[in-house]
Amino acid sequence: MDLHINLAGPGDRAARIYRQVLDAVLDGRLRPGERLPPTRELAGRLGVSRNTVSVAYERLVAEGVLVARVGSGTYVGDRPVTSAPPSAPRRGAVRARPGWDSFTPPAHPGPPAAYDFGVGVPDGGLFPLAAWRRLISGELRSSAVSGTRYLEPAGHPGLRAAIARYAGVSRSVRARADDVLVTQGAQQALDLVARVLIEPGDLVAVEDPGYPPARLVFAGNGARVAAVPVDAEGLDVAALPPAARVVYVTPSHQFPLGTPMSLARRTALLDWADRHDAVIVEDDYDSEFRYSERPLEPMQSLDRAGRVIYVGTFSKTLLPMLRLGFLVAPGSLRGPLLMARLLSGRHGDPTAEGALARFIDDGELPRHVRRATRVYAARHELITSALRADFGDRLTLVPSAAGLHVCALAAPDLPVERVRARARELDVHTEALAGYAADGRTPQGLVLGYGAIPTERIPEGLRRLRRACAE
Repeated sequence: MDLHINLAGPGDRAARIYRQVLDAVLDGRLRPGERLPPTRELAGRLGVSRNTVSVAYERLVAEGVLVARVGSGTYVGDRPVTSAPPSAPRRGAVRARPGWDSFTPPAHPGPPAAYDFGVGVPDGGLFPLAAWRRLISGELRSSAVSGTRYLEPAGHPGLRAAIARYAGVSRSVRARADDVLVTQGAQQALDLVARVLIEPGDLVAVEDPGYPPARLVFAGNGARVAAVPVDAEGLDVAALPPAARVVYVTPSHQFPLGTPMSLARRTALLDWADRHDAVIVEDDYDSEFRYSERPLEPMQSLDRAGRVIYVGTFSKTLLPMLRLGFLVAPGSLRGPLLMARLLSGRHGDPTAEGALARFIDDGELPRHVRRATRVYAARHELITSALRADFGDRLTLVPSAAGLHVCALAAPDLPVERVRARARELDVHTEALAGYAADGRTPQGLVLGYGAIPTERIPEGLRRLRRACAE
């Protein structure tokens, strides 16, 4: 590999080469077994004599840091080299924009629990990998791979057309291919909306409890975020602050409670947005998986004034790792959003986008959704039946007929965090409803996902959770 050596400044050049190679080995930039550049080559690059480089290498070989192999070259030795603890990184003089220092990146999760009721994760085992591999291979064989130009920021044309058709049929979304902007998941869609619509200090209204990453992306773009309570009919429109520029909602399956927004509330919210010159961001994140009544129409299909931006994702339907989502925006915002997409990443992965277009057009997506819905419906029934029958007055189920999780409210005397800690000792992972609160008004409770846990493990996982609640 190329090895960068800085010889600027006075002093013994062989000593400088020695020190910098040694530092690269000690801090892991050069790993055991890696081959160093030949002395003649490195000397030529540095503009020094070959003897200067040889002196540095020979010293490192004598100390056991490097190994010289006749006829092969010089390599980093396999023996561990004792090093001093690395010095603390320099903090630096630059500062982030106000607000960013208060954000804490999430810690990397440890190994999953044996009974994992984590939220927002589909079952990867249900993904039709063989069909997807075939489609990806077909895209890689296509002539498009040999192209040398950047692609359209709006996304693969075939995928935009497929999404417009699929969302139109399955969700009554009113969209043409030109109305669709392909994104790398719903989170990028929200970021693009925030970039285009929000000025520092603007007010954005979000549901409470609600989706924390949405709050963070709006706050990260300079907005003031107002938490608006949710009741059995959805967002309380009467509690919206009049100055809100954007209202973010999950009307089809409120996150995390799971209740749909009533038609009366949807109509009231559209009227409110029209009166206050506001934009509604409708996140329809997992409406594909439904287990009883048909869903209400999305707000986008009820919108006649062009105030709703519809956001969808394939992370819950297929796999989060694919990072594929989309938004459908009013015509007045398409140009600005397209420019924001261009500036933030130019375009997505054409291979994955082309494969997804064919996945939809070949009927693989609706077939997958039907198969997965049957599996998730069985898990949903197991959990809801057990919560009603076995948890007494300790946990009260919040009615929900869609999605990949359910919510249960805790009795006033149930110490939720102690229950979660005890459950974790029993190898059961749950999530707290309080973790989705914006202003602390959310009742105590648990959120139980069923995408990450196999069906056969659910009964035992719930037995262990019941034991944690009783102790």
